[in-house]
Amino acid sequence: MVGVDGSDSSLRAAAYAGGLARRQRALLAVVYVQPVLAAGAALGAPVADTTDEIAEDLVAQIRAATERSKGIFDVRWEFHTFRGDPYNGLVKAADELRADAVVVGASEQAGHRIVGSVAVRLVKAGRWPVTVVP
Repeated sequence: MVGVDGSDSSLRAAAYAGGLARRQRALLAVVYVQPVLAAGAALGAPVADTTDEIAEDLVAQIRAATERSKGIFDVRWEFHTFRGDPYNGLVKAADELRADAVVVGASEQAGHRIVGSVAVRLVKAGRWPVTVVP
């Protein structure tokens, strides 16, 4: 399973996970966790529409990459979306999808060095092998 959010590091993680899935002839579960932004929703912002658009864009990017590499780099994949904060969404996804391993991109936010990134929290959970791609 790989977590994607459209960031460069998450797309590198998806490429890495794709390579693992290809070599192991495994099904790759690509997961996008749609954030629940209570403050934005309370102000009337179309949060669900925005996150749905991000999910649709991610699927389009994955399909395009799959078509470009067809016959050279074939990977079976499926796309899943979950709602919530990134950490809990990925935990729920890994449990529900019975993931053998979790691949995520390294956080690109400076504040995560203090508070702890999603990747670090997944590693500390110790429930699956976790690979953090820079």
